[in-house]
Amino acid sequence: MVIRVAYPGGAAAHSAAAAERLFPGDRELLSLETFSDVVDAAVSGSVAYGVLPIENSLVGPVAETHDLLYDAQLSIVAETSIPIRHHLVARAPLAESEIRVIRSHPVALEQCRKLLGRLNGVRAIAASTTADAAAQVAESDTPGEAAIASERAAAIYGLQVVEHDVGDHPEAFTRFVSVATHTRIDHERDEWRTAFSFVTDHRSGALHGAIEPFARHGLDLVQLVSRPIPHRGSRARAGAARLGLVPCGDLGGERRRVDGRVVRTLERGDLLLALQRQRDVVEPLKQ
Repeated sequence: MVIRVAYPGGAAAHSAAAAERLFPGDRELLSLETFSDVVDAAVSGSVAYGVLPIENSLVGPVAETHDLLYDAQLSIVAETSIPIRHHLVARAPLAESEIRVIRSHPVALEQCRKLLGRLNGVRAIAASTTADAAAQVAESDTPGEAAIASERAAAIYGLQVVEHDVGDHPEAFTRFVSVATHTRIDHERDEWRTAFSFVTDHRSGALHGAIEPFARHGLDLVQLVSRPIPHRGSRARAGAARLGLVPCGDLGGERRRVDGRVVRTLERGDLLLALQRQRDVVEPLKQ
């Protein structure tokens, strides 16, 4: 059976590489324009899974993904990490002194300050994605144009890598998740996460009361992300949070029962919402 999987961006996008990593078997990958399109396709059932970036090691959580998952009836079922390596690419070999324009995504430009500092006077032009920047350079006949993009994008658009690893942080990576309308509870792998959203009421100590059960049950809370609540006023936004957690040690068959105690505790009257999501952690992609 062929599984249909949607991801945002074109074939040269990092999301495409993540989708290939998460679904190595028989699958049909569907490129969609926006994050919202991916979520809508997964919710409607036109695809079995959607793949979205959820966190970057340099800039933190991907706000749009968190906000979309808050409203959608979807669960995170797997995740993987993709190294983000920036390369200077062009249509043909190009000396730095010949470069007049560099195209890339604003975040990529921000992460390549040392390169841009060396290329004093070069015009930096923002693109919607690094893959789009590579495509624009490939289609242009203007001399002196280059892009900051991935090696994958360079290969797809027939560009040459002028300089490898021009990013200021070559260790950077982005975590991607696959989402679906079902929730995983099988715990097939040793490493797994449970993620959920909750909303506290607006009173002193509400957040402490929400996260105290994790310490009491010996669960390691590895991330706490606060996001505004869509369609709610500023008073409600003050109590919004999203969390990801992993249990300490090997809990074996007890995992579900420990998880259940925490979630039941979170469903007390001082919390307005609790959603549980579990996913396997796929080994990060090596480059």
